[in-house]
Amino acid sequence: MHEQRDAHPTQWAAIRSIAEKIGCTAETLRLWVRQVERDSGKRPGVTSDERERLKQLERENRELKRANEILRKASAFFAAAELDRFTK
Repeated sequence: MHEQRDAHPTQWAAIRSIAEKIGCTAETLRLWVRQVERDSGKRPGVTSDERERLKQLERENRELKRANEILRKASAFFAAAELDRFTK
């Protein structure tokens, strides 16, 4: 993409030209170009590695919340059973 940039008046013109050749939409290719620029440090924003790490942390967070809810319910169940045992 960057090699073709000089052959076109604007980056958008280069993107449109290349997108037609590779069979995707210009917008899709533009998003890919932006992500490559972020990954290489040429543009601010979340890199692909950071995005993947965030997804992993969010997945772990959901699992931990689920586990905590199960433990909370189990604790309440056993506490109620213990109280019930003492009242009989």
